[in-house]
Amino acid sequence: QVQLVESGGALVEAGGSLRLSCAASGIIFTLNSMGWYRQAPGKQRELVARIFSSGTINYADSVKGRATISRDGAKNTVYLQMNNLKPEDTAVYYCRARTPLSDYWGQGTQVTVSS
Repeated sequence: QVQLVESGGALVEAGGSLRLSCAASGIIFTLNSMGWYRQAPGKQRELVARIFSSGTINYADSVKGRATISRDGAKNTVYLQMNNLKPEDTAVYYCRARTPLSDYWGQGTQVTVSS
């Protein structure tokens, strides 16, 4: 059974930092990519950052310079370090893992940034 277990969501003050973690288990195929998406109330889910098995990394323009995604391939774990958090970063953050055949999502972790 495939599981993506996210952790690290929190209530933080504007300007603060946090690190999200996502551990994937039960995936027997090579992961093409792992990434983080977020969904704020009333808005569509959007990409925050993703990292491909090749090492290529994509960031949303809104987090460039403030976010760093990294991956521990041996542990099938992906991390998202976010600094200088803003109230507009408030959302549920979802982990996503993609293989050649499948697409998996975590249950989400809440990040709330107070002004």
